Amino acid sequence: MPAPPTRGTALRHRLAELRGPARPPQPLDARALAALAANPGCKRRALLDGAGVNKAALASALGSPSSFGQSQFAFIRGNAFEARVKADGGAVLLRLVHERLDASAEPPEPGRTHTPDLSAAGPEGRAARTSLALREATSADAWTLLDHPMLALDVAGSPAFLEPDAVVVHPDGSWTVVEIKSFPVIDGAADAAKVGAAARQSAVYVLALEQVAARMDPVPPVRHRVLLVCPKDFSNLPTASAVDVRKQLSVTRRQLTRLTRIEDIAEALPEGTTFDVERPADELRSAVECVPAAYAPECLSACELAFHCRDRARAEGAVTALGRSVRGELGALTSADTVLAAAHGTAGDLADPAVRALRRAAALRAEALGSTPC
Repeated sequence: MPAPPTRGTALRHRLAELRGPARPPQPLDARALAALAANPGCKRRALLDGAGVNKAALASALGSPSSFGQSQFAFIRGNAFEARVKADGGAVLLRLVHERLDASAEPPEPGRTHTPDLSAAGPEGRAARTSLALREATSADAWTLLDHPMLALDVAGSPAFLEPDAVVVHPDGSWTVVEIKSFPVIDGAADAAKVGAAARQSAVYVLALEQVAARMDPVPPVRHRVLLVCPKDFSNLPTASAVDVRKQLSVTRRQLTRLTRIEDIAEALPEGTTFDVERPADELRSAVECVPAAYAPECLSACELAFHCRDRARAEGAVTALGRSVRGELGALTSADTVLAAAHGTAGDLADPAVRALRRAAALRAEALGSTPC
């Protein structure tokens, strides 16, 4: 008699049904995790990302295609710059790590640094090989460069496999995350929004590294200052800066802990729910609406389903479409109709500070326009 399926096996089977049995799962990368951590109340994104649903294809099937993403030119340029940074066994990269983060250590010397082979079958195999390589490098008392290691991170009860650009093990056994970006540093300054996004992404890698380190004895230190490598000015020459990600790490850890477990969200769905993009648009729309969303304008730069969710929020008159700050100020008033009713005095409790503020704003507006409040 075959053994009954375990809880983990049953969940993987259920998630495969949700995305469509013939659909390969989309990997959950650090950029997606950082966006998910920034909006932990969105069960829709948590479930779709956990199930590996291709949200871009789903958005197109719903008639609301996403309009963001990296261009092919930027992708090629980024790959070329990363290859230059890692050339000659990562000599330039290790020199930058030494200069910016560990100048007191012995400088890396050609031929004395290690670059272990991390190839293995499947993401689970690569994650296990990375863990072994980190363990060996920690006790090697030498500089070690791990090129595109694979890290596993538990997210709402489902494993996510992450691939940082590089991890460097210092001679003292500590670990540093390296993030390589193709946006330029001009006159010593880079785009603040892009640096912030890179810091949030790096914080996810640091969190995953901490989980790997916690399984070792003694526990090696994971540095909270990551190395951000970018092109200098208008050239293709690399420059680097140390970025402290303790704040982003704290926020990411807290927000990921707040995520509802994916299996709990999946169990609440009607029988037969699927997000297979081959299904009719009306069926897909009903399936998507079965999962609560937490739309905010910030989603437009981070989620492929943002246009669909925005249209639904506007159609329902939800105040979330105005932004999280406005939503927070309005408290229990969650729709445009209830906000207007409170402002006009036809609804709302004056004990609510939001209602009093709206009444006062309506009176001031009427006074300015020389009319009587509605």
